[in-house]
Amino acid sequence: MSNRNSQANKQAARERLRAERARQAKKEKVRRQLIVGGAIVAVLAIAGGIGIAVTNSGGDSGGTAADSAGGSQVWAKAAKAKLVKPANTSGANGTTVVIGKPDAKNTLSLFEDPRCPGCANFEQNVGTTVEKDIKDGRYKAAYHLGTFLDTNLKGTGSKNALSALGAALNVSPDAFLKYKYALYSKTYHPDETGPDKFADDSYLIKVADTVPALKGNAAFQKDVKGGTFDRWALEMSTEFNGHKEVASTPTLKVNDTVIGTDSAQGKVAPSTVPAFNSMVDKELKK
Repeated sequence: MSNRNSQANKQAARERLRAERARQAKKEKVRRQLIVGGAIVAVLAIAGGIGIAVTNSGGDSGGTAADSAGGSQVWAKAAKAKLVKPANTSGANGTTVVIGKPDAKNTLSLFEDPRCPGCANFEQNVGTTVEKDIKDGRYKAAYHLGTFLDTNLKGTGSKNALSALGAALNVSPDAFLKYKYALYSKTYHPDETGPDKFADDSYLIKVADTVPALKGNAAFQKDVKGGTFDRWALEMSTEFNGHKEVASTPTLKVNDTVIGTDSAQGKVAPSTVPAFNSMVDKELKK
């Protein structure tokens, strides 16, 4: 155009440059948080997936940007609320979540965080195999779910998703497994550098509507919207934090042995079915 040197065009160009610099600065800030921020997590690009390293995860005390809209008050209230344990749990605080045939000789323990991209990668590649193995009695599955990423990435999505998983578990173990798989799916799992979608109850219900047992389930939706299992989610997070042997998520244990590939951050969970089956086979009690 002939007016390429006009003042208006110059101003527009400056605005575009300013916007791009702001976008890059935000992206770089998130990258630094993932790598070194808070001494909590680091991104590990391994086997085509992303693992999240856990060091001194501590608690999830809130005080984040997303919490400023009322989330921190919700979770501060939840910490003092009466504990409601979902059905299909055991233990003093309902933090023992074991799914599978009672007579299964072996136990696969899974340590995950709902917002963890590495956990999503594992579930997308190996999740259906785990579900089949549970049904076949190859092992029972013990689930330990944390919320440390709410502290590092800012927000309340891990806690909120964990509470919703409690509502699904209250429906049935199968609903819990199907819902967890849906939350980690490529379609619904949020980008760790994007919006904290799991902090939105309506989004969690939208994902739940893909699970037959939860679709249009009024009791489930009431529990999600009302935060019935918010206190339980905090108890689950506390239980997760007590496992000091867990260096990253996802972490997998067969009976008492952590399986995976050695790395500076500890064992990195297998992200393919062949690797998973091979590692599990070595540790199964016959």
